[in-house]
Amino acid sequence: MKSMRVNDHPVLGSLEKQKKINIYFDGQPYVAYEGDTIASALLASGVRTLRKHEDKDTPRGIYCNIGHCFECRVQLNGKNTVRACLTPVENNMKIESNISLFSTSLKGGTL
Repeated sequence: MKSMRVNDHPVLGSLEKQKKINIYFDGQPYVAYEGDTIASALLASGVRTLRKHEDKDTPRGIYCNIGHCFECRVQLNGKNTVRACLTPVENNMKIESNISLFSTSLKGGTL
């Protein structure tokens, strides 16, 4: 897929000056740049779906991109659930699409 990244920005400058970083989303390698968030790096690489809805199994991605909606939740390095739009990339980080709740817990059941 063609990159969606802006390579030369009038305010942010040239992308050539930024350090490349390797990240992995659901086991697939992607190139990010120092200063990217997880969401911006994946969006620039053509990734639109970050997780599936816990109850309806419908795709979810970047919605507000300012940390209010929690739609961009992903699991980071097999541990914490984070908002992709607020979390800066780090070299070799492992990002997994995340389903953090089971449908029984959404309906008041127990896990």
